[in-house]
Amino acid sequence: MPVTPHKAMVLAAGLGVRMRPLTDTMPKPLVSVAGQPLLDHVLDKLAGAGVSEAVVNVHYLPDQIIEHVKPRSRPHVIISDERDQVLGTGGAVVKALPLLGDAPFFHLNADTMWIDGVRSNLARLAETFDPARMDILLLMAPTASSIGYSGRGDYSMLPDGALRKRRENQVVPFVYAGAAIMSPALFADAPAGEFSLTKMFDRANEQERLFGLRLDGVWMHVGTPDAIQAAEDAYLESVA
Repeated sequence: MPVTPHKAMVLAAGLGVRMRPLTDTMPKPLVSVAGQPLLDHVLDKLAGAGVSEAVVNVHYLPDQIIEHVKPRSRPHVIISDERDQVLGTGGAVVKALPLLGDAPFFHLNADTMWIDGVRSNLARLAETFDPARMDILLLMAPTASSIGYSGRGDYSMLPDGALRKRRENQVVPFVYAGAAIMSPALFADAPAGEFSLTKMFDRANEQERLFGLRLDGVWMHVGTPDAIQAAEDAYLESVA
């Protein structure tokens, strides 16, 4: 049975080092692309997918993000305050679990950006996620058609969507697009304190419960100031 997540976790606590000097005075999620902060692009997509509540974690320049999301009602934003601690991408989810509940939830990076194809990719994720076989379903972007990405990829994907992690010297065709659905049960015995979410990806992979869904549309890797223009051009062309 497909799931319909009504809650989401948005990672917005990073230092945005590669986006300097823009992030010397503002957190990366508030950097504007095509006239709108990256964080708003993400929250608007969640609202369109029927999410009513989004947990947003903060650490670097947290007050700017807190003030920015105050007026928003769709989705309603709850702040997970990490200003006094560094929890990493995995520890952040563990801290937020009491706010996320027991059902599968959307998980997005605040700086991810993509142009949907014919249908919403978040809706497609919800339709595809099968809690009986999956702990995590990642939205996967083809490296060849992504904008601003020049890496070796993250995973290869089998015909049934099962993912296989890239080996050290390997080049694979898909990169994680920064959006997923996760089951909270995966974190039942997660480590305490700071750790990376890739630890949970690897665990699910070892248990053959890590799956991917090919993104329909175009993914933009907005990692540096130079990448903003290419992302803006693609986005504005898509809405023209």
